[in-house]
Amino acid sequence: MWRHAWKPVAAVVVVGTPPAYLYYRHYVKDKTFELPVKVQSPDGKSEMATRTFPLLPLTVLEARIREHATFQFHSRPGGIVWKQATAALASNDPIEDAHASQIVERDPSDPSYPGDYLFFAVMDGHGGYETSRLLSRILIKAVALELSYLNNPPPLAKPSYLGSARALLWPFTSQTVTYPLDADPQKVSLAIQHAFTKLDDELLAAPLRILANSLDEESRKKNVIPDLSHHPLALATMLPAISGSCALMAVFDTAHQDLYVACTGDSRAVAGVWEATPNGEGRWRVEVLSEDQTGRNPSELARMQSEHPKDEENDVIRRGRVLGGLEPSRAFGDARYKWPRTVQETLNRAFLAGNGTPMRTAPALFKTPPYVIARPVVTHRKLSFPANEPTANPIRFLVLATDGLWDRLSNDEVVSLVGGHLAGFKGIISKSNLQTLVPTSSGSMGVQGKDKTDTQQEGSWAFLDENVGAHLIRNAFGGGDEMYLRKLLSIPAPHSRRYRDDLTVTVVWWEDGKEEAARVVTEKVKSKL
Repeated sequence: MWRHAWKPVAAVVVVGTPPAYLYYRHYVKDKTFELPVKVQSPDGKSEMATRTFPLLPLTVLEARIREHATFQFHSRPGGIVWKQATAALASNDPIEDAHASQIVERDPSDPSYPGDYLFFAVMDGHGGYETSRLLSRILIKAVALELSYLNNPPPLAKPSYLGSARALLWPFTSQTVTYPLDADPQKVSLAIQHAFTKLDDELLAAPLRILANSLDEESRKKNVIPDLSHHPLALATMLPAISGSCALMAVFDTAHQDLYVACTGDSRAVAGVWEATPNGEGRWRVEVLSEDQTGRNPSELARMQSEHPKDEENDVIRRGRVLGGLEPSRAFGDARYKWPRTVQETLNRAFLAGNGTPMRTAPALFKTPPYVIARPVVTHRKLSFPANEPTANPIRFLVLATDGLWDRLSNDEVVSLVGGHLAGFKGIISKSNLQTLVPTSSGSMGVQGKDKTDTQQEGSWAFLDENVGAHLIRNAFGGGDEMYLRKLLSIPAPHSRRYRDDLTVTVVWWEDGKEEAARVVTEKVKSKL
C-alpha cells in the first residue's frame, strides 16, 4: 500500500527554518500595509490609488481558512472507505463559489446492482452567487436522474429538473432494461452532457414562461410588456439566469469501476496516481482530467469560430475572452451571452427595471447568440480499488477546484501538497525539498486556458492544517511565508478580487476499509485560535 511506503519519508520533514522566522519577526510589528487598488474618481472614471489596510493577525486569518472546512468519510459495503475534504475561502462578499456532494446507492431493481454512484461538484460563480447556489442544490439531482433513465426509462415524458420535486433516483421500474446501459461510457457521457444542457435550458426558459403566462390577450395585441418586478418569482428566476457559473463534477460508478469528470468552464480536476518505482519508494503521477475552457484554449477558440459567421472570426474571442468580456467559454446562466438582444430588453423591462436592478446590456460585439454554452466536456477513466489490487496505476485521489486555486498553484504543486499531507508531513518544508520528498511524474497534462497569476517561486510550504482542503488554500496564498499570507488575505472585498479569487476545493480519496456496515460521518473542522 502506498501510504505504508511513505512512513519512512515523513520522519525527515524540515520543521521550520531560521530565515523564515527572522523575516516574520522583522515585519510582524507592522500593523498596516499599503496597496494599489482601483477606485472611482469624482467624475465616475476608474483610476488606481494607494490605500492603507490593517494587517490582520494570523490567528484571525487561519480561522477564516478553516471556517468552512469539512471532512467526511463513507464506509461502503465491500470494504472501500471514501474520504472527502472540502474547504472554501471568499474573496467576493458574499462568496460566489458553491459545492455539493452525494452518494447514491443503487436500487436492487437496477441491473447494475450492487454498487454506488458518488457525485462531487464545485461551482465557480461570476456576476453574482445566484447561479452557483442553485446548481449546488439541483445539478447532482439532474445528472443522477438522467443516469437512472439509462437502465430505467420513464413511462412518460421526462419531468423538468426545476419544476418537479421528483428528482429521485430509480423511480421507474416498469420498463427496466435487462442490459445495463450505464456500463457504456459513451452513453453515460452523453447522459451527463444532456443533464447539464437541459438544466441550463430550463434556467434560461423560466423567466420566459412566467412572462408568457402573465400576458393577457389585450397585452399581446398591443405588445405591452407588463411590470412583473413584484412577481414572487421575478428575481428567483431572473438572477440565476443572468448571473453565471462554471461547474465541475466527478461521478464515480463503483458498480462498473468508472470515473467520469464533466467540466463546464475553467475549474479543473487533477488526479494523483500512485506509481511504484524500482527502488520501492514510489511517486505520484499527475493526471489532469479536464481542460480549461477559455478563449486561450485552442480547441475552444476553434469551436467558437466554427459556430459563428466568418465575419465574427476575430471577434468571438478577444484577449482570451468571449467577445472581450467573459473568460470561461462554457457556463451556466450568463443570459446576456445567450438570449437574443430583444429578449434581453423585454425581460429586463418586465422583471428588473421596476426593482432598480437593470440587467447589463449585451456586449457591443453581440450579433449571433449564443456565444456561451453549458454543454460539458466529459472524460472517462477506469478505476481500480484496493480490494482488486494488484492492478496497474490505480487513481488514488482526485482534486476538484475552482480557478482560484489554479491561479495560484500548478498541477504538480497541488499533487505534491496532497501527497505530502496524506503521508503525514508536519511543519514547514522548503519548496525545493518537497519536490524531493514527494516526487511526481507527468501523465496527461490537459490544456492550460488561464492567464496564471504570478506566484512565489521560492519560499516554503506549510503543513499545519488537518483538513487537506484548508491545507491547499493556505499554501495557495503564501504557505510558510506568513507575512505574504497575512497581507494577501487581509485585503478586504471588493479590492481583494484584484489579487485573489474565491476558492473552493474538494479532495476525494479512497482506501481499503475493514468495516462491514455502511456509515457516513461528517465532521466540521474547528478553528484553532
